[in-house]
Amino acid sequence: MEVSSSSRRILASLLETRTGQQLAVNRNWRIDTALAPIMRQHRFDNLDHLVTKLVTGSSPALTEQVIEALLNNETFFFRDKLPFDLLMGGPLKRIEAARASEKRISIWSVGCSTGQEAYSIAMTFAEQEVRWRGWKVDIVGTDISRSAIERARAGKYSQFEVQRGLPILQMVRWFGEEGEGGWQISQKLRDMVRFEVRNIVERPPEPKQFDMILCRNVLLYFAPDMRRLAFSRMADAVAPHGALMLGAAETVIGQTDRFVSDPENRGLYVPAAAAAASRRVA
Repeated sequence: MEVSSSSRRILASLLETRTGQQLAVNRNWRIDTALAPIMRQHRFDNLDHLVTKLVTGSSPALTEQVIEALLNNETFFFRDKLPFDLLMGGPLKRIEAARASEKRISIWSVGCSTGQEAYSIAMTFAEQEVRWRGWKVDIVGTDISRSAIERARAGKYSQFEVQRGLPILQMVRWFGEEGEGGWQISQKLRDMVRFEVRNIVERPPEPKQFDMILCRNVLLYFAPDMRRLAFSRMADAVAPHGALMLGAAETVIGQTDRFVSDPENRGLYVPAAAAAASRRVA
């Protein structure tokens, strides 16, 4: 599918205005792959005809469908296993001590897509049942894509999606086979996670004081000003003892002064104000 420069600019502007995400020039292939099914469904002869329809504003449903298609919803269970091991190590011990009196832990999975990251966290806690007996573990997953959140809430995945990242023992323990090639995640894990349609640059979800925020491979697609706003929103939402986890290719350096590297856990970031207070006490 040929993408004219004018059509690409309009699509990129639409995506950034509505979601904050940028459509990089080197991702033109994404337009082709994502919009081809919509072109066939609505019988558009070429991409320019589709874009012309979007510009008229006469079909909000079509606009929403195009935006959903252009969003990057790539994810799988226990994606990059190391971050989950890191989460359950030193940071969680600090959080456990800070929340010992109330026995409640809150975790926010930003850009959760179809829910695999949030459910992976729930699985990790559920497999340490003795340690967390009597605790309330509240996990909230948010994403701007309504269709992705609907799938996450349903907790139903294909054979390919379940096998991608999950060993057979976890697959059998936490999923039940449903229909032809479908798998339903257990009610126990679904009860630990709630999902909301929400843009990261908007106000954070409840309880607004999260012990851990995972925002992995989300900010890569944001313009610098939107990235700074996203960091500000997360800084407002993290507890003083909490931490932020970014993707391997992401950093706070040069992006925000409200987070600093966690001196005890490489790859994590902590609130700058809390880190400064801790140094003064020491």
